[in-house]
Amino acid sequence: MRPTTYLLQPPTQQLPHPASPFHVWILGEHEHWLEFYRHKTGFLLRFPGLADFTMNMSGTEITCRPVPGVSTETIEHLYLNQILPLAHNAAGALSFHGSAVVIEDFAIAFLGPSGRGKSTLAASFAVNGQSFLTDDGLITEQRDGSYHILPSHPSIRLWEDSQDELLVPGSAPILPVCYTSKARFLAASGLAYCDHSKPFRSAYFLGEGVVDDMIIEPLSAADLLICFLRNSFQLDVENPDSLSRVFVETADLCHHIQGFHLDYPRDYDDLARVREGLIEHAASVSRPVGNAAQVT
Repeated sequence: MRPTTYLLQPPTQQLPHPASPFHVWILGEHEHWLEFYRHKTGFLLRFPGLADFTMNMSGTEITCRPVPGVSTETIEHLYLNQILPLAHNAAGALSFHGSAVVIEDFAIAFLGPSGRGKSTLAASFAVNGQSFLTDDGLITEQRDGSYHILPSHPSIRLWEDSQDELLVPGSAPILPVCYTSKARFLAASGLAYCDHSKPFRSAYFLGEGVVDDMIIEPLSAADLLICFLRNSFQLDVENPDSLSRVFVETADLCHHIQGFHLDYPRDYDDLARVREGLIEHAASVSRPVGNAAQVT
């Protein structure tokens, strides 16, 4: 991966943009969370009322101009969880909304929309000895005919109920941010962390939790491709070359790993059983043969 240069500029007020955004991420039903604009050297990524990030076409140079009064911690959250995965996409990597943990000497990933429990699941592994690789921004790299998951920032973001249930009492988060009650905890808070890449063995796409028992069902290669694409970070959604590259490379990824639908009751008292079931299942998963998912 090519390194990213990040420059934080002094705060300045956001001025109305003369053009309409070519793409928007919506928060809730109507609120614009992130607006995508063309920029003279690449892209302007605007979080209304929070910050403007400019990025060059290759994702290797990023500049941030926060709105006055927005904390440094808020800007760091935006950069790590939203901007950096988009930069990896621009730089040619596959980038997904997912968390990953290490089992034995390989990695498994948990993917799905916000609120499905990716971070809570990763944290439950990390406080019980299985290191986490990344939380929410999952970056892959092809190496020696296989795919690896790269480590990201050594921290996990958790809602208050997950903090209370999973972390050692007295664990102190990084200072809170203004746009979410989710707090970031460093690996020093008792969360085991792996700082080097691991082979990507299998991906688990999380259901809504409206089940009575744990379910793990294999996905076909076609369904796996669709699930990955639905959970991918894509910077330029109007660029056919970029979209084609992500499609082709994601299809190749699907020939190298296994994919499964995972659902389980969202009960903290049941997390130990879920972890044990996943460890056993992941250890039984072999590398794919053609398009077929194999479980030995």
